[in-house]
Amino acid sequence: MTDVYSVEKRSAVMRRVKGKDTSPELAVRKALTALGARYRLHRKDPLGKPDIVLPGRKLALFVHGCFWHGHYCSRGSRVPKQHRDYWVSKVARNRGRDTRTREALAALGWRVETIWECELKDPAGSTERLAIILDPPKPAYPGESRGPR
Repeated sequence: MTDVYSVEKRSAVMRRVKGKDTSPELAVRKALTALGARYRLHRKDPLGKPDIVLPGRKLALFVHGCFWHGHYCSRGSRVPKQHRDYWVSKVARNRGRDTRTREALAALGWRVETIWECELKDPAGSTERLAIILDPPKPAYPGESRGPR
């Protein structure tokens, strides 16, 4: 099956895909503001330039598009038919970079959370998750882990 657009038109469409101020990112920012959280955008000093940084909490939030970062939902597991090898490789590189960034930030003592585009389809659920991320449950006993991150 061929693309419905010409090569030039497809290239123009792909160039317009934004890296900042995307709809999912704006939804997360709106929810954080409603929760009273103070945050910074795209800070360069933590590794990986997280989408949203809460410096006082040492919390880095990445807002990932399911397709671009290979999420396990239906949209993220979809692979285009055109240039299949390129897209499989591209998403694999993105996932590898994401893993390295998470590990590097965690090694520096940062808490790292990923908000997926598909999770934002339930605004109440995503706001509840953000509230938990902002104020994680305290361990019942000293030395006990806080649970999965």
